[in-house]
Amino acid sequence: MTPEDLVAHYAMEPIPREGGLFRQTWAGPDRPDGRPEGTAIVALLRRDDYSALHRLPTDEVWHFYLGDPLELLLLAPDGTTRTAVLGPDVLGGQHPQFTVPAGTWMGGRVVEGGSWTFFGCTMAPGFTFEGYEHGDAAELTARYPDRADRIVELCRP
Repeated sequence: MTPEDLVAHYAMEPIPREGGLFRQTWAGPDRPDGRPEGTAIVALLRRDDYSALHRLPTDEVWHFYLGDPLELLLLAPDGTTRTAVLGPDVLGGQHPQFTVPAGTWMGGRVVEGGSWTFFGCTMAPGFTFEGYEHGDAAELTARYPDRADRIVELCRP
């Protein structure tokens, strides 16, 4: 199986602003506030692309499926930072699924030396574009100076 096979099979499209390709595979019924009860997507990143730093108002669960591991930079509201790696090597510290807490800046890319990664994201209540906040490199590097180089790599204007 190749990335092209997955893109064709799922009829993936570009993720606006964030980067990568995706297809929404499920959306629950609408809640009174207009948001769906939950959403699920599958997504694909290649080595020459990345998921730009962004944050969401609710927790997001990331799921690793196929390909090379995915490295997620996480910038917490309390000023702490960490990197989580989604992948198959659970005993080596990788995660088959990982929950990013609400309000945490997140951005990811295929690990160095990798080619592509196929993953999914699930949210409840579900994702809406109104809840998406795109990261600004200048603001984020000022708040998290120890990760400035990585932040610049993971921000899009």
